[in-house]
Amino acid sequence: MERGSSGLRRLFREVAKFGAVGGAGVLVNLGVFNLVRQVTDLQVVRASVIATVVAIVFNYVGFRYFAYRDRDKSGRTREMTLFLLFSAVGLVIENGVLYTATYGFGWDSPLQSNVFKFLGIGVATLFRFWSYRTWVFRALPVRDAAPDAGPAAEGDGPAPRPRQRVP
Repeated sequence: MERGSSGLRRLFREVAKFGAVGGAGVLVNLGVFNLVRQVTDLQVVRASVIATVVAIVFNYVGFRYFAYRDRDKSGRTREMTLFLLFSAVGLVIENGVLYTATYGFGWDSPLQSNVFKFLGIGVATLFRFWSYRTWVFRALPVRDAAPDAGPAAEGDGPAPRPRQRVP
C-alpha cells in the first residue's frame, strides 16, 4: 500500500511540475500570439504557429531543467529529436483546432481566436504530457534491491550479514 501511495505522490509532483512549466508556457504562447497579432498583419494561424514555436523552446528549457531534471540525461540528441517530433505533433493539434474554428466556422474575432487557441493548447497538452513522460523524458529505472543482490551490489554500503542458523 505504501509503495502505491508513493507512486501516486510522485505522479502528483510530476503533474504539478509539468503544469507549472506548461502554465507559464501557455502565458508565453498566448502573449506572443497576441503580440504578433497586434504588431503584424499575419494571418491568425501563422501568428499562432510563431507563438507555439516560441512556447516550445520555452517549455523545453522548463521541462529539462525543472520538471524532468531528475530524468535520464544520457541521450540528449534522442531526447531533443523526440521532443521536437512530439512538439510538432502538438503544434499541429493546437493549430488545427484554431484553423478549423477560423476557416471552417468563420470564428475569427480576437476573443474567438484566443478561446480556440486556448482550447487547442489544452487538447495538445494532453498529448504532450503523455508523449513527453513516456518517450522523451524517460524515468530512470527504479533501484529495487533484488533478494540475492544486497546493498553492496548497488554500492550503497556493506552487505547485510547472513542469518545464522541455530541448530
